[in-house]
Amino acid sequence: MRTAGELLDAYAVRRNVFIIEQQVPESIERDHLDRTAEHVVAYVDGVAAGAGRLVVEGGVGKVGRMAVRASARRRGIGARMLTELEAAAAESGCDVVELHAQLHAAPFYQRAGYATQGESFLEAGIEHVTMQKRLTAH
Repeated sequence: MRTAGELLDAYAVRRNVFIIEQQVPESIERDHLDRTAEHVVAYVDGVAAGAGRLVVEGGVGKVGRMAVRASARRRGIGARMLTELEAAAAESGCDVVELHAQLHAAPFYQRAGYATQGESFLEAGIEHVTMQKRLTAH
């Protein structure tokens, strides 16, 4: 994240997608990890259209809060953000990136090289699955 304004833009995208569209409780959408996470924001015509974050824990890059506004989907925004977050994980020395994918989004992550780990589970009332990807040598 480069500026406070970009972080506010990331929060706005997440609010639109998670809280308004998907009915995730506002009380759990933001957490203490936002303060130290690496955030990415994608813009379309100057408007924040996508957001995601990376948290590094124990040498593992954890991608989360990936969101693209409905009006901007199917344009490759999510893939570009994911690539940027993976690069940040590699720069931080991570060999593995992990995420909790909503089940409907799992094919997107599979196309990006992620493999499902274990059974699905509920998170924020939405069915998810843990996925991992081993990064190439850095």
